[in-house]
Amino acid sequence: MRKCELCNSPAKLFCESDQASLCWECDAKVHSANFLVTKHPRILLCHVCQSLTAWHGTGPKFVPTMSVCNTCVNNNSETCSQQNHVEDHDDNHDDGTGEDHVENHDGGVSEDDEENQVVPWTSTPPPPASTSSNSVTTSSTRFSNVEEGGSD
Repeated sequence: MRKCELCNSPAKLFCESDQASLCWECDAKVHSANFLVTKHPRILLCHVCQSLTAWHGTGPKFVPTMSVCNTCVNNNSETCSQQNHVEDHDDNHDDGTGEDHVENHDGGVSEDDEENQVVPWTSTPPPPASTSSNSVTTSSTRFSNVEEGGSD
């Protein structure tokens, strides 16, 4: 298991420029020190095996995020498909108690999930935000009103 170079906590990301594995707290301290270090590219470590993932970014501080490497995704999808096959057979089994087993699948977000974010697999940037002509007109109208009010 990779440890943070500064505090020995479990490492969460790797700074390419510093060649250092860091936890969230130490990364924020180091990379918010000045504008030069905010440009250091950092790579998230796999939540499962702590190898480098496809996710990378720069900036002074990252929101704690989980990512998984391609190897772990492939291994997990194979494991999941095997488990689903076994669970499908278990669902048809009657235990003879006469009680129905009800699982709670409310689809709600648990408190733990609120802290975790999904990291996209592709490095393709999101499409640019489109602005409608109404919003452009509104902002220019507001700007015009400000100028008129300021000249009085």
